[in-house]
Amino acid sequence: MAASVREKQAAALKRMLNFNAPPLKNTAAEPVWKVLIYDRCGQDIISPLLAVKELRDMGITLHLLLHSDRDPIPDVPAIYFVMPTEENIDRICQDLRSQLYESYYFNFISAISRSKLEDIASAALSANAITQVTKVFDQYLNFITLEDDMFILGNQNKEFISYHAINKPDIMDTEMEKLDKKLRENLRDARNSLFTGDNMGASQFSFQRPLFVLADRNLDLATPLHHTWTYQALIHDVLDFHLNRVSMDESVGSESSPAGARPKKKNKKSYDLTSADMFWQKHKGSPFPEVAESVQEELDTYRAQEDEVKRLKSIMGLEGEDEGPISSISMSDNTAKLTSAVSSLPELLEKKRLIDLHTNVATAVLDHIKSRKLDVYFEYEEKLMSKSTLEESLLDIISDPDAGTPEDKMRLFLIFYITALQPTSETDLDQYKKALLDTGCDLSPVNYIKQWKAFTKIAATPSNYGNSGVKPMGLFSRVMNSGSQFVMEGVKHLVLKQHELRVSRIEFGVLMIYDLQETDDYRYFDPKMLRGSESSIPRNKNPFQEAKPGKRVLYGCSELFNAGQFIKQLSSLGQK
Repeated sequence: MAASVREKQAAALKRMLNFNAPPLKNTAAEPVWKVLIYDRCGQDIISPLLAVKELRDMGITLHLLLHSDRDPIPDVPAIYFVMPTEENIDRICQDLRSQLYESYYFNFISAISRSKLEDIASAALSANAITQVTKVFDQYLNFITLEDDMFILGNQNKEFISYHAINKPDIMDTEMEKLDKKLRENLRDARNSLFTGDNMGASQFSFQRPLFVLADRNLDLATPLHHTWTYQALIHDVLDFHLNRVSMDESVGSESSPAGARPKKKNKKSYDLTSADMFWQKHKGSPFPEVAESVQEELDTYRAQEDEVKRLKSIMGLEGEDEGPISSISMSDNTAKLTSAVSSLPELLEKKRLIDLHTNVATAVLDHIKSRKLDVYFEYEEKLMSKSTLEESLLDIISDPDAGTPEDKMRLFLIFYITALQPTSETDLDQYKKALLDTGCDLSPVNYIKQWKAFTKIAATPSNYGNSGVKPMGLFSRVMNSGSQFVMEGVKHLVLKQHELRVSRIEFGVLMIYDLQETDDYRYFDPKMLRGSESSIPRNKNPFQEAKPGKRVLYGCSELFNAGQFIKQLSSLGQK
């Protein structure tokens, strides 16, 4: 299997941090100590891939923001990793004039223009620092990898590529940048193409080429509004989850502040959810109840191991009272067991750290599920999207003061409105809008979706959302088992069914050359075809290599938002 996009980007960053030379395989060699200077974009790219310890192992003694106040370190080389913006170039020129570092290795996240390169050369010349500018590289790393095969295009300045920016009513045609030229240039250039195989030279002459499917978010507006039931998706939905780091208020105990006293300030606690966390890798896509059970099982196993160490220490007289005479055979046996237990202590402590992490995160998620009845919303929305029989009216859920927040109710209604087979009558729509207003909802998102439905060509049919659904298994008992950390009383035990979202169906239909009516009017571009319109280009008739069964499918998006953030964009678009 070819390397994942995460592995490729991490390897490119490590090479860059080794002065754009292959990292030394001899780990015993002392690294060259250096300083890393990045802007916010560079920080966002590096942080999900390389931990502080990894940076230190590669010789990075300091990592500082470009626009922070930095003291001169004249005997240390500096590696820069920044976007080639006017503001950043001005600061780089200022660093050269200030003679901050011994030497400079400039790495630009995307290609720098000739005029900006000349600005740096002029600053280096005037500062008599020409010999100190050692290397200048275009890295072509302007994306953030969050999973092995999932990336986002931007985090800083994302308002320029957001759903709102592209769908606002006053957008000009000139602002809708054409992609054909960029795609042709990128796919031709093996130096910056992640689509080529590990053997880049051979791949240039391969008859098998990758497929890039570019889809509009309007293809499926219901899914990003959908309440979720898997661990990772729930964290992203209900907690502050950003670039694989979850931040939440630390528990400060149940004691209340004295009358008249200032309330205690809640501390923020952050956890990194990385590929090195085996529990996370195994369970991030699991239904939440399974995750809660697995956390409890891990905790019980840890406690048993901890109790065994304490028992052995007690028997050997290392703690507690004397347990009486111990035979030499017994002593030898217990010494071996204790030695083994102590040698595994670092592993045990790391396991305890991860258990505490997931206990705290899962507990916070469970609090949201119970207080907002998210299991009810998830089950009802699944039935709406799969056109299953509804056992409760939509108005009843919207009007229930104990079921969810105004945002939850708005998300539920929008899914109903988007996926409805028959147009909702004005009378019914007014009735729903009144119920939403009564619960404190802003109706701007409804206004936008109403406009969208009037202009869109996409019909919301049941096939758009596949045969999704859930299988209810009753309610959980008060606790999952004796001594459980997770009180699941009243939460529905829902088993997920297989989903086939419209984007996935289109993707695999195009990949495997299926005859799909909904892709007949798709524009088709071939970077090897220099002339002719896309309508005259013959379509490939062979399945594509990198996404056939057993091959790799890579997903990317311009921005990654949760439902709450999406609602805000819809609200902004629907304001009159």
